Amino acid sequence: MTATTRHIFLDKQHPALWRAINGLALKIKEAAKDAGIDAKTLELLNVRMSQINGCAFCLDLHVKEAIQAGETAQRLAVLPAWRDTALFTEKERAALALTESITELPDQRLREQEEGFAREYLTEEEFSVVSWAAASMNAFNRISITSHHPVRRDR
Repeated sequence: MTATTRHIFLDKQHPALWRAINGLALKIKEAAKDAGIDAKTLELLNVRMSQINGCAFCLDLHVKEAIQAGETAQRLAVLPAWRDTALFTEKERAALALTESITELPDQRLREQEEGFAREYLTEEEFSVVSWAAASMNAFNRISITSHHPVRRDR
């Protein structure tokens, strides 16, 4: 393996930066709890962002964490088509719409539409926490994708 083909694990190259972003994630979890957003919903959002971004490492991690938090296999299976099911609450749908908008950054009209939908069902505190969670998880996805973090087989 040459220097140009060897993967650079960003978390290992700059551990202080990795600790900082992990600290941000912990603060977001605290803020979510304070805002009344449970771990199951937060993990559902993490899974959806990781699906959109194609981050295998984060999908593996957050699907497991979602299940630990009480999420069902059925809801995880239909998550990419959440708009076409009645399995998600209006608040979850609002959080998913906002999360997708932040992840995909569509044109201004669609962003405003999704933000408006989210504001109908989320308090200002919930809206802010979901937005921070999306920004943070998108960063984690990009770090893992760029680092080529491997998914290890379960034992």
